[in-house]
Amino acid sequence: MTLFEFLEKSPTSFHAVMTIEQELLSEGYEELSESDAWIINRGGRYYVKRNDSSIIAFEIGAKMDEPSFRIAASHSDSPSFMVKENGTITVKDRYVLLNTEGYGGMICSTWFDRPLSLAGRAVVKENGRLVGRLFNIDRDLLMIPSLAIHMNRKVNEGMAYNKQIDMVPLFTEKSDGSNPFVAVLAGELGVREDEILSHEAYVYNRMKPVVWGADNEFISGFRLDDLQCAYASLHGFMKAECSDRVKVYACFDNEEVGSSTRQGAGSSFLRDVLERITENLGYGKEDYHRALSLSIMLSEDNAHAVHPNHPEKTDVANCVYMNDGIVVKQNANKKYATDAFGLAMCKDIAKKNNIPIQFFANRSDEAGGSTLGNIASCIVPVRTVDIGLAQLAMHSAYETAGAHDTDYMIDFTCEFYKY
Repeated sequence: MTLFEFLEKSPTSFHAVMTIEQELLSEGYEELSESDAWIINRGGRYYVKRNDSSIIAFEIGAKMDEPSFRIAASHSDSPSFMVKENGTITVKDRYVLLNTEGYGGMICSTWFDRPLSLAGRAVVKENGRLVGRLFNIDRDLLMIPSLAIHMNRKVNEGMAYNKQIDMVPLFTEKSDGSNPFVAVLAGELGVREDEILSHEAYVYNRMKPVVWGADNEFISGFRLDDLQCAYASLHGFMKAECSDRVKVYACFDNEEVGSSTRQGAGSSFLRDVLERITENLGYGKEDYHRALSLSIMLSEDNAHAVHPNHPEKTDVANCVYMNDGIVVKQNANKKYATDAFGLAMCKDIAKKNNIPIQFFANRSDEAGGSTLGNIASCIVPVRTVDIGLAQLAMHSAYETAGAHDTDYMIDFTCEFYKY
Protein backbone atom coordinates (compact mmCIF):
# COMPACT_ATOMS: atom_id res chain seq x y z
CA MET A 1 0.00 0.00 0.00
CA THR A 2 1.36 3.42 -0.94
CA LEU A 3 1.23 6.49 1.30
CA PHE A 4 -1.45 8.03 -0.91
CA GLU A 5 -3.61 4.90 -0.70
CA PHE A 6 -3.21 4.95 3.06
CA LEU A 7 -4.28 8.60 3.23
CA GLU A 8 -7.34 8.05 1.06
CA LYS A 9 -8.45 5.08 3.16
CA SER A 10 -8.01 7.01 6.43
CA PRO A 11 -10.32 10.04 6.63
CA THR A 12 -10.70 9.57 10.41
CA SER A 13 -8.79 7.95 13.26
CA PHE A 14 -11.18 5.01 13.09
CA HIS A 15 -10.43 4.42 9.44
CA ALA A 16 -6.68 4.87 9.93
CA VAL A 17 -6.67 2.16 12.58
CA MET A 18 -8.80 -0.11 10.41
CA THR A 19 -6.34 0.38 7.53
CA ILE A 20 -3.36 -0.32 9.81
CA GLU A 21 -5.15 -3.42 11.06
CA GLN A 22 -5.61 -4.70 7.51
CA GLU A 23 -1.89 -4.25 6.86
CA LEU A 24 -1.01 -6.15 10.04
CA LEU A 25 -3.39 -8.99 9.25
CA SER A 26 -1.82 -9.35 5.81
CA GLU A 27 1.55 -9.82 7.56
CA GLY A 28 0.26 -12.53 9.88
CA TYR A 29 -0.42 -10.52 13.05
CA GLU A 30 -3.05 -11.94 15.40
CA GLU A 31 -5.67 -9.74 17.07
CA LEU A 32 -5.92 -9.70 20.86
CA SER A 33 -8.73 -8.16 22.89
CA GLU A 34 -8.27 -6.23 26.10
CA SER A 35 -11.30 -8.08 27.52
CA ASP A 36 -9.85 -11.56 26.91
CA ALA A 37 -7.06 -13.46 28.60
CA TRP A 38 -3.91 -13.29 26.48
CA ILE A 39 -1.84 -16.26 25.40
CA ILE A 40 1.29 -15.05 23.63
CA ASN A 41 4.52 -16.78 22.68
CA ARG A 42 8.07 -15.93 21.68
CA GLY A 43 8.22 -15.31 17.98
CA GLY A 44 4.52 -14.34 17.95
CA ARG A 45 2.99 -11.31 16.22
CA TYR A 46 0.01 -9.57 17.81
CA TYR A 47 -2.00 -6.36 17.94
CA VAL A 48 -4.69 -4.85 20.16
CA LYS A 49 -7.05 -1.89 19.63
CA ARG A 50 -8.69 0.53 22.04
CA ASN A 51 -11.81 2.47 21.02
CA ASP A 52 -11.11 1.37 17.42
CA SER A 53 -9.10 4.60 17.09
CA SER A 54 -5.79 3.57 18.72
CA ILE A 55 -3.76 0.46 18.01
CA ILE A 56 -0.64 -1.19 19.41
CA ALA A 57 1.12 -4.02 17.54
CA PHE A 58 4.06 -6.03 18.82
CA GLU A 59 6.33 -8.87 17.83
CA ILE A 60 8.14 -10.90 20.49
CA GLY A 61 11.72 -11.81 19.70
CA ALA A 62 12.21 -15.56 19.40
CA LYS A 63 15.70 -15.35 20.97
CA MET A 64 14.91 -12.89 23.75
CA ASP A 65 16.69 -13.68 27.04
CA GLU A 66 15.23 -10.81 29.08
CA PRO A 67 12.45 -8.39 28.15
CA SER A 68 13.09 -4.97 26.66
CA PHE A 69 11.05 -2.86 24.26
CA ARG A 70 11.75 -0.87 21.11
CA ILE A 71 8.73 1.36 20.49
CA ALA A 72 7.75 3.66 17.61
CA ALA A 73 4.69 5.80 18.32
CA SER A 74 2.63 8.17 16.15
CA HIS A 75 -0.94 9.48 16.16
CA SER A 76 -4.03 8.80 14.08
CA ASP A 77 -5.97 12.06 14.48
CA SER A 78 -5.86 15.44 12.73
CA PRO A 79 -7.73 18.73 13.25
CA SER A 80 -11.23 18.65 11.80
CA PHE A 81 -14.87 19.43 12.55
CA MET A 82 -17.22 17.05 14.37
CA VAL A 83 -21.00 17.00 13.95
CA LYS A 84 -22.88 17.64 17.19
CA GLU A 85 -25.65 15.33 18.47
CA ASN A 86 -28.36 17.72 17.28
CA GLY A 87 -26.58 18.03 14.01
CA THR A 88 -28.61 20.30 11.73
CA ILE A 89 -29.41 24.01 11.57
CA THR A 90 -32.09 25.38 9.27
CA VAL A 91 -31.68 28.91 7.90
CA LYS A 92 -34.74 30.83 6.61
CA ASP A 93 -36.53 27.53 5.88
CA ARG A 94 -34.20 27.16 2.90
CA TYR A 95 -30.70 26.00 3.82
CA VAL A 96 -29.76 23.10 6.06
CA LEU A 97 -26.34 23.40 7.68
CA LEU A 98 -24.46 20.83 9.74
CA ASN A 99 -23.97 21.96 13.33
CA THR A 100 -20.27 21.25 13.92
CA GLU A 101 -17.57 22.10 16.44
CA GLY A 102 -13.85 22.22 15.93
CA TYR A 103 -11.62 19.28 16.87
CA GLY A 104 -8.04 20.40 17.44
CA GLY A 105 -6.34 23.54 16.17
CA MET A 106 -6.98 23.82 12.44
CA ILE A 107 -6.19 26.65 10.02
CA CYS A 108 -9.81 27.63 9.45
CA SER A 109 -9.35 29.50 6.17
CA THR A 110 -8.10 26.36 4.41
CA TRP A 111 -11.48 24.63 4.82
CA PHE A 112 -13.44 27.10 2.67
CA ASP A 113 -14.73 26.46 -0.85
CA ARG A 114 -13.55 22.89 -1.34
CA PRO A 115 -15.46 19.59 -1.57
CA LEU A 116 -15.96 17.94 1.81
CA SER A 117 -17.69 14.85 3.14
CA LEU A 118 -18.33 12.92 6.35
CA ALA A 119 -16.78 9.82 7.88
CA GLY A 120 -16.64 8.32 11.34
CA ARG A 121 -18.47 5.86 13.56
CA ALA A 122 -22.13 5.32 14.35
CA VAL A 123 -23.58 3.14 17.09
CA VAL A 124 -26.56 1.03 16.07
CA LYS A 125 -28.56 -1.65 17.86
CA GLU A 126 -28.20 -5.12 16.35
CA ASN A 127 -29.84 -8.16 17.95
CA GLY A 128 -30.16 -6.34 21.24
CA ARG A 129 -26.50 -5.25 21.34
CA LEU A 130 -24.87 -1.87 20.75
CA VAL A 131 -22.51 -2.16 17.77
CA GLY A 132 -20.10 0.41 16.35
CA ARG A 133 -20.22 0.74 12.56
CA LEU A 134 -17.70 2.77 10.56
CA PHE A 135 -18.88 4.84 7.63
CA ASN A 136 -17.34 6.98 4.92
CA ILE A 137 -19.74 8.84 2.65
CA ASP A 138 -17.53 8.62 -0.41
CA ARG A 139 -18.91 11.51 -2.44
CA ASP A 140 -18.78 15.31 -2.45
CA LEU A 141 -21.37 16.13 0.17
CA LEU A 142 -20.59 19.44 1.90
CA MET A 143 -19.07 22.86 1.32
CA ILE A 144 -18.17 25.76 3.62
CA PRO A 145 -18.77 28.79 1.38
CA SER A 146 -16.73 31.96 1.81
CA LEU A 147 -18.46 35.28 2.25
CA ALA A 148 -18.03 37.24 -0.98
CA ILE A 149 -15.51 40.07 -0.89
CA HIS A 150 -18.32 42.47 -1.83
CA MET A 151 -19.90 41.73 1.57
CA ASN A 152 -16.63 41.90 3.48
CA ARG A 153 -14.22 44.35 1.87
CA LYS A 154 -11.62 43.80 4.60
CA VAL A 155 -11.35 40.04 4.15
CA ASN A 156 -7.79 40.30 2.80
CA GLU A 157 -6.71 42.40 5.76
CA GLY A 158 -7.05 39.46 8.15
CA MET A 159 -10.01 37.54 9.52
CA ALA A 160 -10.87 36.06 12.90
CA TYR A 161 -13.14 33.16 12.02
CA ASN A 162 -15.96 32.19 14.35
CA LYS A 163 -16.44 28.41 14.26
CA GLN A 164 -20.15 28.68 15.15
CA ILE A 165 -20.85 31.22 12.41
CA ASP A 166 -18.24 31.15 9.65
CA MET A 167 -17.22 27.48 9.61
CA VAL A 168 -20.60 25.72 9.43
CA PRO A 169 -20.91 23.47 6.33
CA LEU A 170 -23.79 23.78 3.88
CA PHE A 171 -25.45 20.36 3.59
CA THR A 172 -28.65 20.64 1.60
CA GLU A 173 -31.07 23.23 0.24
CA LYS A 174 -34.40 22.41 1.83
CA SER A 175 -35.83 20.53 4.77
CA ASP A 176 -39.29 19.01 5.06
CA GLY A 177 -39.04 18.82 8.84
CA SER A 178 -37.20 15.51 8.95
CA ASN A 179 -33.51 15.14 9.81
CA PRO A 180 -31.66 14.91 6.50
CA PHE A 181 -28.32 14.20 8.20
CA VAL A 182 -29.64 11.08 9.93
CA ALA A 183 -31.41 10.07 6.71
CA VAL A 184 -28.17 10.22 4.71
CA LEU A 185 -26.29 8.38 7.46
CA ALA A 186 -28.94 5.65 7.64
CA GLY A 187 -28.80 5.23 3.88
CA GLU A 188 -25.02 4.88 4.01
CA LEU A 189 -25.20 2.26 6.77
CA GLY A 190 -28.21 0.42 5.34
CA VAL A 191 -30.27 0.75 8.53
CA ARG A 192 -33.44 2.52 9.60
CA GLU A 193 -33.04 6.04 10.96
CA ASP A 194 -34.34 5.00 14.39
CA GLU A 195 -31.67 2.30 14.60
CA ILE A 196 -28.90 4.92 14.76
CA LEU A 197 -28.46 5.70 18.46
CA SER A 198 -25.40 7.94 18.28
CA HIS A 199 -22.61 9.04 15.97
CA GLU A 200 -19.10 10.46 15.82
CA ALA A 201 -19.12 12.07 12.38
CA TYR A 202 -16.15 14.14 11.17
CA VAL A 203 -15.82 16.46 8.20
CA TYR A 204 -12.93 15.61 5.89
CA ASN A 205 -11.37 17.10 2.79
CA ARG A 206 -12.20 15.29 -0.46
CA MET A 207 -9.23 16.62 -2.44
CA LYS A 208 -6.96 13.71 -3.38
CA PRO A 209 -3.23 13.75 -2.55
CA VAL A 210 -0.90 14.81 -5.37
CA VAL A 211 2.76 14.89 -6.35
CA TRP A 212 3.91 18.24 -7.68
CA GLY A 213 6.91 20.56 -8.21
CA ALA A 214 9.36 21.09 -11.08
CA ASP A 215 11.05 17.78 -10.23
CA ASN A 216 8.00 16.13 -8.60
CA GLU A 217 9.70 16.73 -5.29
CA PHE A 218 6.65 17.69 -3.19
CA ILE A 219 3.51 15.93 -2.06
CA SER A 220 0.31 17.47 -0.76
CA GLY A 221 -2.70 15.91 0.88
CA PHE A 222 -5.06 15.80 3.82
CA ARG A 223 -3.82 14.55 7.25
CA LEU A 224 -0.13 14.30 6.43
CA ASP A 225 0.26 15.31 10.09
CA ASP A 226 0.52 12.64 11.35
CA LEU A 227 -0.49 9.88 8.95
CA GLN A 228 2.78 10.28 7.03
CA CYS A 229 4.66 9.17 10.15
CA ALA A 230 2.00 6.59 11.09
CA TYR A 231 2.46 5.00 7.67
CA ALA A 232 6.26 5.22 7.65
CA SER A 233 6.70 3.86 11.17
CA LEU A 234 4.29 0.99 10.42
CA HIS A 235 6.28 -0.06 7.38
CA GLY A 236 9.58 0.30 9.24
CA PHE A 237 8.10 -1.85 12.01
CA MET A 238 6.98 -4.60 9.65
CA LYS A 239 10.27 -4.51 7.74
CA ALA A 240 12.59 -4.82 10.75
CA GLU A 241 13.89 -8.15 12.03
CA CYS A 242 14.35 -7.98 15.79
CA SER A 243 14.87 -11.37 17.48
CA ASP A 244 16.22 -10.40 20.90
CA ARG A 245 13.62 -7.92 22.20
CA VAL A 246 9.94 -6.93 21.88
CA LYS A 247 9.28 -4.75 18.84
CA VAL A 248 6.31 -2.39 19.39
CA TYR A 249 4.31 -0.13 17.08
CA ALA A 250 1.79 2.31 18.59
CA CYS A 251 -0.63 4.71 16.93
CA PHE A 252 -2.65 6.80 19.40
CA ASP A 253 -5.78 8.89 18.96
CA ASN A 254 -6.44 12.37 20.35
CA GLU A 255 -2.94 13.86 20.21
CA GLU A 256 -4.42 17.01 18.67
CA VAL A 257 -6.55 17.63 21.77
CA GLY A 258 -3.94 16.81 24.42
CA SER A 259 -3.85 12.99 24.53
CA SER A 260 -5.82 12.89 27.82
CA THR A 261 -8.37 10.25 26.82
CA ARG A 262 -8.60 6.50 27.49
CA GLN A 263 -7.13 5.86 24.03
CA GLY A 264 -4.62 8.71 23.97
CA ALA A 265 -0.88 8.64 24.63
CA GLY A 266 -1.62 10.00 28.11
CA SER A 267 -3.75 6.95 28.95
CA SER A 268 -2.77 3.58 30.39
CA PHE A 269 -2.98 1.88 26.98
CA LEU A 270 0.73 1.49 26.28
CA ARG A 271 1.53 0.66 29.91
CA ASP A 272 -1.23 -1.96 30.03
CA VAL A 273 0.02 -3.66 26.88
CA LEU A 274 3.67 -3.73 27.97
CA GLU A 275 2.74 -5.06 31.42
CA ARG A 276 0.60 -7.83 29.92
CA ILE A 277 3.37 -8.81 27.51
CA THR A 278 5.82 -9.09 30.40
CA GLU A 279 3.45 -11.09 32.59
CA ASN A 280 2.37 -13.43 29.80
CA LEU A 281 5.98 -14.30 29.06
CA GLY A 282 6.40 -15.43 32.66
CA TYR A 283 8.25 -12.41 34.04
CA GLY A 284 7.42 -10.54 37.23
CA LYS A 285 6.89 -6.92 38.23
CA GLU A 286 10.58 -6.41 38.95
CA ASP A 287 11.42 -7.69 35.45
CA TYR A 288 8.93 -5.22 33.95
CA HIS A 289 10.59 -2.23 35.60
CA ARG A 290 14.01 -3.49 34.53
CA ALA A 291 12.69 -3.88 30.98
CA LEU A 292 11.56 -0.24 30.90
CA SER A 293 15.04 0.91 31.91
CA LEU A 294 16.45 -1.00 28.92
CA SER A 295 13.86 0.33 26.46
CA ILE A 296 13.58 3.33 24.16
CA MET A 297 10.77 4.95 22.16
CA LEU A 298 10.60 7.05 19.00
CA SER A 299 7.77 9.59 19.05
CA GLU A 300 7.19 10.25 15.35
CA ASP A 301 5.28 13.41 14.46
CA ASN A 302 5.88 15.90 11.69
CA ALA A 303 7.94 19.08 12.07
CA HIS A 304 7.80 22.60 10.62
CA ALA A 305 9.86 23.11 7.47
CA VAL A 306 11.29 26.53 6.67
CA HIS A 307 8.48 28.44 4.96
CA PRO A 308 9.57 29.97 1.64
CA ASN A 309 7.66 33.19 2.30
CA HIS A 310 8.43 33.39 6.01
CA PRO A 311 11.93 32.02 6.70
CA GLU A 312 12.12 34.36 9.70
CA LYS A 313 9.62 32.14 11.57
CA THR A 314 12.19 29.41 12.17
CA ASP A 315 15.46 29.29 14.09
CA VAL A 316 18.41 30.60 12.10
CA ALA A 317 20.46 27.41 12.57
CA ASN A 318 18.14 24.64 13.82
CA CYS A 319 15.76 24.75 10.87
CA VAL A 320 14.71 21.94 8.55
CA TYR A 321 13.73 21.42 4.92
CA MET A 322 11.56 18.98 3.03
CA ASN A 323 13.44 16.12 1.36
CA ASP A 324 16.46 16.60 3.65
CA GLY A 325 15.68 13.56 5.78
CA ILE A 326 14.34 12.79 9.21
CA VAL A 327 14.07 15.56 11.80
CA VAL A 328 15.15 15.25 15.43
CA LYS A 329 13.32 17.75 17.65
CA GLN A 330 14.63 19.29 20.88
CA ASN A 331 13.27 21.87 23.32
CA ALA A 332 14.85 23.31 26.47
CA ASN A 333 11.46 23.37 28.23
CA LYS A 334 10.83 19.70 27.38
CA LYS A 335 7.99 20.19 24.91
CA TYR A 336 9.97 17.49 23.10
CA ALA A 337 11.42 14.53 24.99
CA THR A 338 14.77 14.23 23.19
CA ASP A 339 17.86 14.22 25.41
CA ALA A 340 21.57 13.97 24.54
CA PHE A 341 21.58 10.17 24.61
CA GLY A 342 18.59 9.93 22.27
CA LEU A 343 20.07 12.52 19.92
CA ALA A 344 23.36 10.61 19.83
CA MET A 345 21.52 7.40 18.99
CA CYS A 346 19.74 9.08 16.08
CA LYS A 347 22.98 10.47 14.71
CA ASP A 348 24.60 7.05 14.99
CA ILE A 349 21.75 5.24 13.23
CA ALA A 350 21.67 7.84 10.46
CA LYS A 351 25.45 7.76 9.92
CA LYS A 352 25.70 3.97 9.88
CA ASN A 353 22.87 3.63 7.35
CA ASN A 354 23.47 6.74 5.21
CA ILE A 355 20.09 8.23 6.11
CA PRO A 356 19.92 12.06 5.95
CA ILE A 357 19.19 13.70 9.30
CA GLN A 358 18.48 17.27 10.42
CA PHE A 359 17.69 19.05 13.66
CA PHE A 360 14.81 21.27 14.73
CA ALA A 361 14.41 23.73 17.59
CA ASN A 362 11.91 26.57 17.91
CA ARG A 363 12.92 30.20 17.81
CA SER A 364 13.80 31.20 21.37
CA ASP A 365 11.26 34.03 21.33
CA GLU A 366 8.30 31.92 20.20
CA ALA A 367 6.53 29.02 21.86
CA GLY A 368 6.24 25.97 19.62
CA GLY A 369 3.96 22.99 19.64
CA SER A 370 4.46 19.69 21.42
CA THR A 371 3.60 16.09 20.68
CA LEU A 372 2.92 12.76 22.37
CA GLY A 373 6.49 11.80 23.30
CA ASN A 374 6.80 13.52 26.67
CA ILE A 375 3.18 12.64 27.53
CA ALA A 376 3.59 8.92 26.87
CA SER A 377 6.96 8.76 28.63
CA CYS A 378 5.37 10.12 31.82
CA ILE A 379 3.09 7.06 31.88
CA VAL A 380 5.68 4.56 30.63
CA PRO A 381 9.06 5.97 31.72
CA VAL A 382 11.25 4.90 28.83
CA ARG A 383 13.85 7.10 27.17
CA THR A 384 12.07 8.90 24.32
CA VAL A 385 13.24 10.76 21.22
CA ASP A 386 10.96 13.11 19.29
CA ILE A 387 11.48 12.85 15.54
CA GLY A 388 9.42 13.65 12.46
CA LEU A 389 9.38 14.76 8.85
CA ALA A 390 9.50 18.35 7.61
CA GLN A 391 6.29 19.81 6.22
CA LEU A 392 4.56 23.07 5.35
CA ALA A 393 1.08 24.27 6.33
CA MET A 394 0.73 22.02 9.37
CA HIS A 395 -2.94 21.78 10.44
CA SER A 396 -4.15 23.01 7.08
CA ALA A 397 -6.93 21.06 5.36
CA TYR A 398 -4.29 20.32 2.70
CA GLU A 399 -0.68 20.02 3.84
CA THR A 400 2.63 19.77 1.96
CA ALA A 401 5.69 17.57 2.55
CA GLY A 402 8.70 16.14 0.74
CA ALA A 403 8.24 13.32 -1.75
CA HIS A 404 11.41 11.50 -0.62
CA ASP A 405 11.11 11.79 3.16
CA THR A 406 8.64 8.96 3.76
CA ASP A 407 11.20 6.42 2.57
CA TYR A 408 13.84 7.97 4.82
CA MET A 409 11.54 7.50 7.82
CA ILE A 410 10.75 3.90 6.88
CA ASP A 411 14.46 3.09 6.69
CA PHE A 412 15.28 4.97 9.89
CA THR A 413 12.50 3.29 11.88
CA CYS A 414 13.57 -0.13 10.61
CA GLU A 415 17.17 0.47 11.69
CA PHE A 416 16.03 1.84 15.06
CA TYR A 417 14.34 -1.46 15.87
CA LYS A 418 17.57 -3.31 15.10
CA TYR A 419 19.92 -0.83 16.82
